[in-house]
Amino acid sequence: METIPHSPKEIAILQTSMGTFEFELYRNDAPKTVENFVKLVEKKYFDGMRFHRVAKGFVIQTGDPNSKDPAKVTTWGMGGESIYGKEFQDELDPNTTSAKEGYKKGVVAMANHGPNTNTSQFFVCLGDVALPHKYTIFGKVIKGMEVVENIGQVEIVPQMRPTDGRPQKDIMLKKVTIRREKSRK
Repeated sequence: METIPHSPKEIAILQTSMGTFEFELYRNDAPKTVENFVKLVEKKYFDGMRFHRVAKGFVIQTGDPNSKDPAKVTTWGMGGESIYGKEFQDELDPNTTSAKEGYKKGVVAMANHGPNTNTSQFFVCLGDVALPHKYTIFGKVIKGMEVVENIGQVEIVPQMRPTDGRPQKDIMLKKVTIRREKSRK
């Protein structure tokens, strides 16, 4: 009997100014999104960005290249790029494992401004959140959730709501790398 080789597990390692957390990438559920993320990581695209949004009890968000420049603070949350040269399609198959699980604590999903407008911004859920299935889920935190929670508790400058805005003190995304692990059978 022939065995089918398993693809290696892909883990994103995010070193922040508040500690390191890791999330497993869901390539089977969101292949275009994971490919975009991995290729951007390989270009060191995310290194030096800030977490530009903390929504208390909801999400933390990063991935906007404008956040590398403090002078562009008024545009943080409005930028983004993809490896495809433009915004790309959502991957929202309701039959995937991640879609069935939903936006649970630690889930990593694409931030967008409407259907099929994905670039580089993403968020991490701080708890189980009741969101409509409109944001491509492409990973889940497997280590360092306390770091994510600590980022989610920082003081903010309210922008969208009293509990939703940018951190008062910069929280840096120092370095992002990808680790590939052979899966065991």
